[in-house]
Formats: sequence, C-alpha cells, structure tokens
Amino acid sequence: MPLYWWAVSVLAFLLLIVFILSIALYRRMKRFEGSYISLQTFMNGQQMDALLNEYVHKVTEIEENVNSCNERLTPIELKLRASIDRAELLRFRAFEDVGSDLSFAVAFLNQDCNGLVISSIYSREEARIYAKPINGGQSVYSLSDEEKEVISKAMIGQQKV
Repeated sequence: MPLYWWAVSVLAFLLLIVFILSIALYRRMKRFEGSYISLQTFMNGQQMDALLNEYVHKVTEIEENVNSCNERLTPIELKLRASIDRAELLRFRAFEDVGSDLSFAVAFLNQDCNGLVISSIYSREEARIYAKPINGGQSVYSLSDEEKEVISKAMIGQQKV
C-alpha cells in the first residue's frame, strides 16, 4: 500500500474521531444549555436574575423600614418607661372612732419605681391629703405603714417589659 493511502487513512480516522468528539460535545452543550435554562427560569417563567434583583430591592426596602421604625420607637420606649404603669390603692381606717375605711393611700409608679404616693387621712372633723415623691421605691419623707405597703404592692404589681 502506498504511503499516501496510509496518510489518507490516518487523516480519515482522525476526522472520524474529531466528528465523534464534536457530536459528544454538542450533546453535552445542549444538556448544559437545558440545565442552564431550567435554572434561570422558574415555574412562573421569570428569569432568576430579575427575581433576585426584585428580592434584593424588597429586602433593602424592609431594612430601611425597620431602621425608620427603630428611630421612631426609641423615644417612644423611653417615654413609656418613664410613664406611670403601676398603681395600687389601699383603704384603711385611720382612727377607731370613724366607722368605715375612708382613709386611703394610693401609689403611682413607673417601671423604674419612681412616682408618687398620695394618702388621705379622714376624720369626722377634717380630711388631710399628703403627696410624697417616690424615687426607686423610697421617699425622702417619712412614710406611714400603709404608704409603705401600697408602694411595695405597686412595685411587685403588673410589670411591663
């Protein structure tokens, strides 16, 4: 067999291998393209990158909204913490000659146990009203037993967080 037939045979064989490899690579590329399209497209037909951009935009809006809410809530929380949220009333008989419990002590406290206690002492001739400031559950003025009791009840009363 002449030499050029060997060269043509080898060249034909190499062309056949290249053709088979081209077909295999083409089929592999088509499978990759199908996988890529299925990855890019969801059930409703939207592109994944458009959908992700929409979600990023929504998350950014939500973060801005949360920051805005936090800015508005901080002073409200401080004001709420300082406001009166605990009250307790105790009626008692101040004098033996007065027949009913017409005297009282009432405590108004905030979450830090600051506020005031108001007490009224009733007798047949007169009624006296006293108001005393409370800081941390204590007062700089002397407190009666009833005032101490009503303050302690208000301190352990309904506690807000």
